[in-house]
Amino acid sequence: MASTDILGTQPAPDLWLVAVTAAAALAVTAPYRVWRVSRNAITIAHEGGHGLIALVTGRRLDGIRLHSDTSGLTVSRGKPTGLGMILTAAAGYTAPSLLGLGGAWLLAAHRITLLLWIATALLLAMLVMIRNAYGALTVVVTGAAFLLVSWLTGPDVQSAFAYGAVWFLLVGGVRPVFELQAKRRRGGAPDSDADQLSRLTHVPAALWLFLFHAVSLCSLIGGGRWLLGL
Repeated sequence: MASTDILGTQPAPDLWLVAVTAAAALAVTAPYRVWRVSRNAITIAHEGGHGLIALVTGRRLDGIRLHSDTSGLTVSRGKPTGLGMILTAAAGYTAPSLLGLGGAWLLAAHRITLLLWIATALLLAMLVMIRNAYGALTVVVTGAAFLLVSWLTGPDVQSAFAYGAVWFLLVGGVRPVFELQAKRRRGGAPDSDADQLSRLTHVPAALWLFLFHAVSLCSLIGGGRWLLGL
């Protein structure tokens, strides 16, 4: 059984392992057929971001739904305008990348076990707010993977899993923004997060897309440097 010293530090993995996990993350985000499955994990982070910021800003979180087509829906109650609603709407597309950046910071500090337990706790908290069977199954399977790795495996497996998960958030956080941009160019997604933010702030949706791109790409660069020890 692995050590449960959550607040302790663990040895940094070899650079080859960091590179292999980065390649693995790219392999599950680049091919479309694989991405159709792996994107479910990004949707968990996306909707979890909406939900977390809704709670932090004082809104009432009614529930979260995750669908088999990798879409999702987070419903909260509160003032329909204002800073809280703006931050809640902006949290979705930025959440995977910012979570990846935070994870990269923890790994750079050699807090591998702590990262795994934080991820498990966040998934457990999210499970309470899931309101459909597919969403519950997705979160349970993902949370179980983190829990089993945290509890039953040794440092090498924990390192590989943690680095792979963080690379996946950093790399996988980039693609949905480009997909949204392409949909909007074709006249689709009229009620996207960017369009909702445009209506809330009277700022063009294209500028919100630019913000999403900036957050995802800067997180990938910054987080990648931390992971690689640069």
